[in-house]
Amino acid sequence: MLMEAGLPADRLTRSPAPRSGVGIIHLGLGAFYRAFGAIYVDEAMAAKGGDWGIIGVSLKSPTTRDALAPQDWAYTSVTLSPEGEQTKVIDVLQDVLVAPENPAAVIAAMADAAVKIVSLTVTEKGYCHNPATGALNPDHPDIQHDLVNALPVSAPGFLVRALAARRAAGLAPFTILTCDNLPENGKLVRGVVLQLARLIDPALADWIAENARFPATMVDRITPATTDANIARVTELTGKYDAAPVLHEPFRQWVIEDDFVGGLRPDFASVGVQMVQDVTAFEHMKLRMLNGTHSSLAYLGYLAGHETIADTMANPAFSTFVEQLWDEIMPAVATPPGVNLPDYARALKARYANPAIRHRTWQIAMDGSQKLPQRLLGTLAQNLQAGRACPGLCLAVAAWMRYVGGVDEAGNPIDVKDPLAEKLRTISAAASTPTEKVAALLAVDEVFPPALADRLRTPVTAAASLLWAVGAQAAVAKTTASRQTGGA
Repeated sequence: MLMEAGLPADRLTRSPAPRSGVGIIHLGLGAFYRAFGAIYVDEAMAAKGGDWGIIGVSLKSPTTRDALAPQDWAYTSVTLSPEGEQTKVIDVLQDVLVAPENPAAVIAAMADAAVKIVSLTVTEKGYCHNPATGALNPDHPDIQHDLVNALPVSAPGFLVRALAARRAAGLAPFTILTCDNLPENGKLVRGVVLQLARLIDPALADWIAENARFPATMVDRITPATTDANIARVTELTGKYDAAPVLHEPFRQWVIEDDFVGGLRPDFASVGVQMVQDVTAFEHMKLRMLNGTHSSLAYLGYLAGHETIADTMANPAFSTFVEQLWDEIMPAVATPPGVNLPDYARALKARYANPAIRHRTWQIAMDGSQKLPQRLLGTLAQNLQAGRACPGLCLAVAAWMRYVGGVDEAGNPIDVKDPLAEKLRTISAAASTPTEKVAALLAVDEVFPPALADRLRTPVTAAASLLWAVGAQAAVAKTTASRQTGGA
């Protein structure tokens, strides 16, 4: 088959070196974790040893398993910089399980006494919570299933059932290490797990609360989706066919609250992970300054016809606009120890402009209903409370509202990927004017807390009226010009 596709018959496989034991289960084995957390674990074992091999779990699809199995779970990491590409084979994975095919096998793997950490990258929507409040959504269909079935389908369900199995076996719980972009992510995941456990077995919830650990984290590495062209390029670079390489920028940062069950973890610090007592300032900085501007550029850039963030940043209007966004965001960010916020913003701008990173605006725009509360609305709430105008951020919210309507500025359909996509499109279609659309979408309390929605009505309506009247490109330019001349 490979020869028929014009590719070399020699497929990538792992080295014959002895394998480590398994110490980590990872739920949600997507490109980001394989380009980030798995590489850190691989490097930490190379530096300091330990049995920290990883079993990945795909919660939805067998695609990743099917791509990696013929390679004995090895894959290529490709660092993309303006100077060129660098490749490295990563073979820290020991197996990949597909949860819908055999959920019992996933629980058994998580319940194994050798496993000390269960990490997650399941995206914001994977926690089955209400983004506006952070609480578990007991009406979520997956949670409804998991309340009455011992074999779960949701990430919180697998965590709770596996912890129950460990408790029944007299084992210590594992550490739950979330790597998703959520404010106070450790606290949020702890709350979701405890709420679900209490609905199933209050005694189990008490045991988890007393014994388990949920360290907060901040993760940062831009990882575009892998394309067929990328796969062909990796084959050209390495001489090996890899069905599942990962591509990423050179920059990476992982900040972890050093709170693990029994203190058991890889020696992360030996490979550059910042082990700290409190992650909050780091995660807020990243969520607001990086993720907030990334989402803003994604919606406005997409509407303006730009395919990637680098393309968007090559547009002078957007390059200036993102600086305005940081001017609006930084007053609402507590500076982490050892960080200079303007320097951090300048570094972000250089990363966004990296032409080797083809990070699609459409990809970043996914799941906006889950992302907006963490990435934009917290900053807006804090600034509005302090009396600080935020025309750039309000324009970004308006752009999200136009995007979820499902039709771009040229009248073409938008493939909106979002848990609330159908609801949002229906709400938008039922409203005739930008003012009516804003009012209707601000009433979606899964996204907007009512008190904040009231305060956003006037500035977001103004931004939406501008956006619908002149389009994203001109709206960005006009909003920046207003700021520069002292307007609100």
